[in-house]
Amino acid sequence: MNEELKQIGLRLKGLRDAMDLSKKEFAASCDIPLEDYIKYEAGEKDFSISMLKNIATKYNVDITTLMFDEEPRMSSYALTRREKGLEIKRVEDYQYQALASGFTNRKADVFVVTVQPKSDDTPIHLSSHPGQEFNLVFKGRLLIRINGKDLILEKGDSLYFDPSLPHGMKALDGKPVKFLAVVV
Repeated sequence: MNEELKQIGLRLKGLRDAMDLSKKEFAASCDIPLEDYIKYEAGEKDFSISMLKNIATKYNVDITTLMFDEEPRMSSYALTRREKGLEIKRVEDYQYQALASGFTNRKADVFVVTVQPKSDDTPIHLSSHPGQEFNLVFKGRLLIRINGKDLILEKGDSLYFDPSLPHGMKALDGKPVKFLAVVV
């Protein structure tokens, strides 16, 4: 079991306990199947950033707190040095580095995301969340599927889209992809 997933699960449990909700009530309030939520809370199932963003928005907590157990403190600016963002590696070969996690009352979440390649026959996991999203590819080639439409982004390409539509991504050419993701 990935220790980081287990820690996020413990933070989800802490939030649920603070709200005085059962697992069933909490899962239902976030539109998550109960069986999945139980696995998330136990750290046994990989999560999506969109799921955590939805929970954070619903319960008025910062996504940084759920992901990293860090409270934002800066209100004038938040400087993140190269390769020093708060980092989480997910089970499904995604690595996130939060670039604005120290800023309080953010209007956007900013991540450098690295996606590891998988076999061509591996299906693309789709997710959705409210808001708007911007992606800018730094390295590699990325297949993004939005609402059934496949788009290929290369280094320097960017995409702004409605993330309430089902979307997912995959690294191409057997090489990792690195991109900036801004979620508003």
